[in-house]
Amino acid sequence: MSFSVSIYAVVTKDGVYVLDMAAKIDAAADYICKPKWGDVEFPPPFGREAYPEEAYIADLDAKSGASLKLTLLNPRGRIWTMVAGGGASVVYSDTICDLGGVDELANYGEYSGAPSEQQTYDYAKTILSLMTHEKHQDGKVLIIGGSIANFTNVAATFKGIVRAIKDYQGPLKEHEVTIFVRRGGPNYQEGLRVMEEVGKTTGIPIYVFGTETHMTAIVGMALGHRPIPNQPPAAAHTANFLLNTSPNAATPSRTRNPSFSEHKLSNSFTDVMTPTAGAPPVSTLCHSWSVMVMFNAAVKAKPTTLFSRQTKAIVWGMQTRAVQGMLDFDYVCSRDEPSVVAMVYPFTGDHKQKFYWGHKEILLPVYKNMADAMKKHPDVDVLINFASLRSAFDSTMETLHYPQIHTIAIIAEGIPEALTRKLIKSADEKGVTIIGPATVGGIKPGCFKIGNTGGMLDNILASKLYRPGSVAYVSRSGGMSNELNNIISHTTDGVYEGVAIGGDRFPGSTFMDHVLRYQDTPGIKMIVVLGEIGGTEEYNICQGIADGRITKPVVCWCIGTCATMFSSEVQFGHAGACANQESETAVAKNQALREAGAFVPSSFDELGDVIKFVYDDLVANGIIVPAQEVPPPTVPMDYSWARELGLIRKPASFMTSICDERGQELIYAGMPITEVFKEEMGLGGVLGLLWFQRRLPRYACQFIEMCLMVTADHGPAVSGAHNTIVCARAGKDLVSSLTSGLLTIGDRFGGALDAAAKQFSKAFDSGLLPMEFVNKMKKDGMLIMGIGHRVKSINNPDMRVQILKDFVKQHFPSTQLLDYALDVEKITTSKKPNLILNVDGFIGVAFVDLLRTCGGFTRDEADEFVEIGTLNGIFVLGRSIGFIGHYLDQKRLKQGLYRHPWDDISYVLPEHMSM
Repeated sequence: MSFSVSIYAVVTKDGVYVLDMAAKIDAAADYICKPKWGDVEFPPPFGREAYPEEAYIADLDAKSGASLKLTLLNPRGRIWTMVAGGGASVVYSDTICDLGGVDELANYGEYSGAPSEQQTYDYAKTILSLMTHEKHQDGKVLIIGGSIANFTNVAATFKGIVRAIKDYQGPLKEHEVTIFVRRGGPNYQEGLRVMEEVGKTTGIPIYVFGTETHMTAIVGMALGHRPIPNQPPAAAHTANFLLNTSPNAATPSRTRNPSFSEHKLSNSFTDVMTPTAGAPPVSTLCHSWSVMVMFNAAVKAKPTTLFSRQTKAIVWGMQTRAVQGMLDFDYVCSRDEPSVVAMVYPFTGDHKQKFYWGHKEILLPVYKNMADAMKKHPDVDVLINFASLRSAFDSTMETLHYPQIHTIAIIAEGIPEALTRKLIKSADEKGVTIIGPATVGGIKPGCFKIGNTGGMLDNILASKLYRPGSVAYVSRSGGMSNELNNIISHTTDGVYEGVAIGGDRFPGSTFMDHVLRYQDTPGIKMIVVLGEIGGTEEYNICQGIADGRITKPVVCWCIGTCATMFSSEVQFGHAGACANQESETAVAKNQALREAGAFVPSSFDELGDVIKFVYDDLVANGIIVPAQEVPPPTVPMDYSWARELGLIRKPASFMTSICDERGQELIYAGMPITEVFKEEMGLGGVLGLLWFQRRLPRYACQFIEMCLMVTADHGPAVSGAHNTIVCARAGKDLVSSLTSGLLTIGDRFGGALDAAAKQFSKAFDSGLLPMEFVNKMKKDGMLIMGIGHRVKSINNPDMRVQILKDFVKQHFPSTQLLDYALDVEKITTSKKPNLILNVDGFIGVAFVDLLRTCGGFTRDEADEFVEIGTLNGIFVLGRSIGFIGHYLDQKRLKQGLYRHPWDDISYVLPEHMSM
């Protein structure tokens, strides 16, 4: 756990006397400190109650690799949110408060990190349950928003939300709930379609928007500050990996047609964008670049350029999807060769992993240890670390030992702050730039991208990230960095470079680190910074502008302005998004940036307009000259993704109808595993579901279990057990020994269940009398399967058969075939007392009676189960229990290799020689 402490003490000549002490902890390093501190209960912030729903979501979050958070602000409020992404959740709360909705804002929360459909359903139903507890005179609104996702399948998460809406459609209509949706990212068009469809089928007013709409425009619509458009423009499909072949090659369009979500600038807009008195006009800010070198004895100089078209990287972790995304990006950027040259994965041996380079398949080496990878690829200078929070520190520290590495991206969230600070110190000493932790990475259009940054290829193309523009940005949030890609591509000639430094309190590199790099990069003409509440890093930008170190125009906005309006403390999505003093609030930092000369909008809603204003001024003054657009190469869509989008179809190699493990819960023949246990179906019930695809009557399940019990074993002398024992004593493993025993099962040993069922059923159905059946089998020279026993007889009955007979006679609705077989037994035992109906024969005929009379099968279905060998499966399954027992028994007794004794073998000469 992270730990900070404040100590109040008096220092005298005699020593230090502690007067008071206050400690603050969080659960960042629970895996390290829990053995010492035990279970720590975190109370709600001062002034706010703890709600069971918050505890429920916290429990879901703890059990998930995704991020699920919920804070109730005003359970009686009419404005509810369900936002994807830590940064986006703050932006939506800011906008609601900016538009006067703070008193009606009911909750703060987020769902992110690719939650499953079931996890999203559980989260959504909690929100819907809370907002339908009591009515509001003006009705209620639910804002389902988010930035453009990098890797989350939007359609999958929306399916969970749709399920929850269907479950709560009655209460939602009763409470007059209106829903507004805005989302982008992988497969978002399908997600929006299903969301729009559920609105039509349930009658709930749901308004759906995609990336063509500004992220927070739906807030204005929900609160009545903007008109709701009648028909939004259709967005391109996710599968549209080709650029629009428009004759207009200029980039970008200087006069973009306004989208339906755009609104006119406020009257004070020009004043908001104009720097304070004394600051030079926009066009003069770019005329001279100062080249100042800042020396620090403890920090080794770091390179200005982190990535180029020749950058080569190693990826730590088996992140094949992220690597393929990087290679696809390289290809559309027309790089000569892939940026990823190898992967490191300690949990397997060295091997090759297959990827695509455009249309061609290539192999990338995967190494078990870092040393081999670095030695064999000396040209690598970037490491992308996908290690978990528990191993990210060690793997990064190991990487810092290799001087060839100049940049490390750490993706993991939740690394303890003390460990992060050690990483930063070590990296500074070695001149290595760290991006992260808790980041999606960064992107340099036309050159290199880190992992999942920028989302899927359709978003890469839509945001023109395959070639450089003139605008560089730095953000904390990964999701919001993708939103910045979208905003900048629509308002300027595009992104030159963008970095998400991560949401932790101590990022490996700071806003100022990257702003200074951008300042010293000639191709960058303007800088965008998306700061947030918490920390004081943005004040360094103010100082840089005041000192003249930063001379390029800076557009900046700090999110989290809503925090000052809340009556109690709220921990936002990012660990570092918490103001410990007035100067760390977003409001204070925005004001300071505005006074320093940065271009600061009045809200996030106007960020794109401010960026466009500054860009247009730079173009008008000739500082930026829009370049001609060159379409990138096309990249084929992966088969798996195309199939998920429903663009192609292919006959499946396998079909199954008994089990489905793909969802949140295992399903047996349509029944969730939790229901199987809740109904106490037992092994017989499970066998009924998986073998017969039916929920069998209780007596049928009991009969199946009894059959397994009586067939489990019949001593070591039978052929199957004998073979198992011989194999076990030969040192073979369990599976080999069991298989050896099972291979002896057939008509002569144990495999008579099917044959007996078929013979007796055919005779009975043909109308043959028992005597006629016996005579016919004798005439045909065939044995009656299921009749006869080596040891048991009419005078020494098999108690297994007797136990089963008593149960069947008591519980089965009808025993016609069993009665027929018992009549046959009377005839055969009159000739020889051991020609009894044995256990195989009894189970075979009784099972036919069960299938035909239990009410769960038609006659054809019952006959088919006999025909395909189902009944022999009962013996195989039951006797496997005994074979395994014999194997374990021999191992436990430590029996040596078996050799058959000579005196039990009759040695004879070949027949022709003996004569």
